[in-house]
Amino acid sequence: MKGILDFLLAKSGPKPESAMPDSVLFTTAFNGQNVDPSMLVPWDARAVEVGAKRLPSGNSVKLLQTLWAKDKNMAQLDAASIERMERFFQFALVPGGRDIIRQGEYGNFMVVLLKGTIAVDRLQPWGEHLRLAETKPGDILGEMSLLDSGIRFSACTTLDDCEIAALSAESMDDMMNTDPRLAASLIALLARKLSLRLRAISARFSDRPN
Repeated sequence: MKGILDFLLAKSGPKPESAMPDSVLFTTAFNGQNVDPSMLVPWDARAVEVGAKRLPSGNSVKLLQTLWAKDKNMAQLDAASIERMERFFQFALVPGGRDIIRQGEYGNFMVVLLKGTIAVDRLQPWGEHLRLAETKPGDILGEMSLLDSGIRFSACTTLDDCEIAALSAESMDDMMNTDPRLAASLIALLARKLSLRLRAISARFSDRPN
């Protein structure tokens, strides 16, 4: 995370943009980690696998604006900022019963749920299947692996037909290069929401009886 923020600060500073190398922080994040290539699943591959149908961006962006305006954290991105994000997201309709994210894999994309419901489940080491959440429109999934290049903590399965917005590592680097202030705002908000969610999950585990 520090490397990302350092890059964005440098991009936004007084140096001419031509003097700054393009960001490849997200697209090369798994290099040197001895990650089995078969475990790295990009959005383009997952979209084909789950039968995702590409949607026009116009109505989806308006829906994203409406949903994030109701979120106390994401509301800090105004409508104009979200409009600027349109070129970086891919919008799609995913049928019910499809695994958008699988536990234990590496994925360099995140998704925002626009319509429908997605279940978040985790298989515990001792064999227990735990339902962590059933998400609502506006919720963000998969941002942890996008930000820290770590393994997926849980599985995310569509419970019905879902409209989503997907943000890939390639698009995140594109945003960092072409609109670094927007990228900095998005990354900061994602990190805050992720921290809050991890605290809630930690509290839930600590409250479980032994």
